[in-house]
Amino acid sequence: MPPAPVTVNEAHRDERRVRRLNSACGIMTAVQTKSQNAVLRDSYGRAIRDLRVSLTDRCNFRCFYCLPHGEPPIAPKEQMLSYEEIEYVCEIFVSLGIEKIRLTGGEPMLRRDIETIIRKLSRFKTSRLIDLALTTNGYFLPERAHALKSAGLDRVTISLDSLKQDVFKRMTGVDVLDKVLAGIAAAKDAGLEPIKINAVIVRGHNEDEVADFAAFARKYDVKMRYIEFMPLDSGHEWARADVVSGKEIRERINERFPLVKVNVARGSETSARYRFADGAPGEIGIIAPVSEPFCGACSRIRLTADGQIRTCLFSTVEHSLREVVRSGASRDEIVDYIESVILKKEPRHFINDPGFVTPSRTMSFIGG
Repeated sequence: MPPAPVTVNEAHRDERRVRRLNSACGIMTAVQTKSQNAVLRDSYGRAIRDLRVSLTDRCNFRCFYCLPHGEPPIAPKEQMLSYEEIEYVCEIFVSLGIEKIRLTGGEPMLRRDIETIIRKLSRFKTSRLIDLALTTNGYFLPERAHALKSAGLDRVTISLDSLKQDVFKRMTGVDVLDKVLAGIAAAKDAGLEPIKINAVIVRGHNEDEVADFAAFARKYDVKMRYIEFMPLDSGHEWARADVVSGKEIRERINERFPLVKVNVARGSETSARYRFADGAPGEIGIIAPVSEPFCGACSRIRLTADGQIRTCLFSTVEHSLREVVRSGASRDEIVDYIESVILKKEPRHFINDPGFVTPSRTMSFIGG
């Protein structure tokens, strides 16, 4: 159970908040907290090492598998975590064993001065953080890729659902394929590598481009990742018949470019990885949560832009870290709360169960 809110006057609360935020900037007291050198584990023994942090629920695309009816009302600004709050809680998460942080959205680059939070979080790479990444639709990368790299970003994952202009527009709701392709080029030029390209494969839309995406990976030496269509759209129009399975995706690629499985333990990775049998550059990853669930080794948790911890992408319950942080809770109380939430992490998702309930939030609100 989360700690009870602490009732204090406004002045006292502000003073305590300043002390907490100062500690996130390295102004730590001599008292060492119990979180140091810890490893977060859920009740099934899984080590939690990956944190997805959503910076905004806004997006400038209108992908039909996420926002088919336009953008829902966004969270009030006062509910959104500030950069200082994000820095503070991320420092705690890193002290608890988080090794990878990925910034998501919405479209995270719609958050003003994103380089500021990247610069703050990149400082944690001197401790336990080993990877700081960003998932983006690529629209803003042509002008800002180099600034992101300079701020301390390691790599990017870019969404690209079609290589055909008309299909891209139909799937995303915007006619900016050329801008996204320029963004991929800018990311390579800036050294934001390895670059991962995500494509959600949906029957009747882009399944005929599966092999073309593989050709793109070979030509530009990127990691192409194919994602099964999942029930996360705001219109709740997902249908199992629209899912192109991981098996079918592999077969479509193999017909044109024979694949060889990458000889590494999958561990907690979301994708099954393949290389090209002829030694060509690039890599293939297939993420098949519907037909080939990989929950058994899941190492991920999510923090929404309004400060809710989600223990699974498909969770129907959220845990308000924002309320705990803003209540005046001590660092140790926040650690206790995070640890208690992690123990509630689901054993798996329930997409394939008869009683499956679609999350109330879409992917744009959850964070990819």
